[in-house]
Amino acid sequence: MYENNSAAEMYDLLYQDRKDYRAEAGQVAELVRARKPGAASLLDVACGTGIHLAAFAELFDRVEGADLSEHMLEVAAGRLGSGVPLHRVDMRSFRLDARFDAIAVMFSSIAYLRTTEDLDAALATFGRHLAPGGVVVIEPWWFPEAFIEGHVSGHALTTDDNRTITRVSHSTRVGELARMELHYVTADSEGVRHRSEIDELTLFSRGAYEDSFHRAALKVEYVESEPGRPGYFVATA
Repeated sequence: MYENNSAAEMYDLLYQDRKDYRAEAGQVAELVRARKPGAASLLDVACGTGIHLAAFAELFDRVEGADLSEHMLEVAAGRLGSGVPLHRVDMRSFRLDARFDAIAVMFSSIAYLRTTEDLDAALATFGRHLAPGGVVVIEPWWFPEAFIEGHVSGHALTTDDNRTITRVSHSTRVGELARMELHYVTADSEGVRHRSEIDELTLFSRGAYEDSFHRAALKVEYVESEPGRPGYFVATA
């Protein structure tokens, strides 16, 4: 995903048309401050191109972002400017010279981890970067029983510059993975272009998440959200 900045722009346009990033950031801030009222700092792990992070910057005094993808961070830097530190790191093993009142992992990015050992490593790393009483908020991927075999999704957008972008996907289960085949078609004055990708996300069970939080010495609860979204795990140190 996001092998270049043009692909990242296309992805961002499609999802900003169908996701309310600012509202989701507000939900996370409410979950955090219900447990740590004075929370002033947040680390957005797997921040991608920084859309959630830009919203978090309006809600917290200090925010930072972390991601494994160089291209995503380039786009995020252009969006956020020099005032928001961005770190190219692996969520399982990063070491930053800072602690945070809150750590967030949005848009099911946690499911790009493959094993419970990976999940354990990531949550232990988050725990090491929490301030006393800090809060971790993770938006998981779907649990195995909620996954819909053969699910098809589609979305189309026409931009102000008369460009049309479409996205279609087809999902299947392969072992413990959800395999999504995605195709993007862009049409504008220069012609029609197509790109495709395969995304694989791990179908961790709710119990697997909760057990991993407990091993990281984090007290966790699962909070449901509106239909069509997988909810949040909210944990405190």
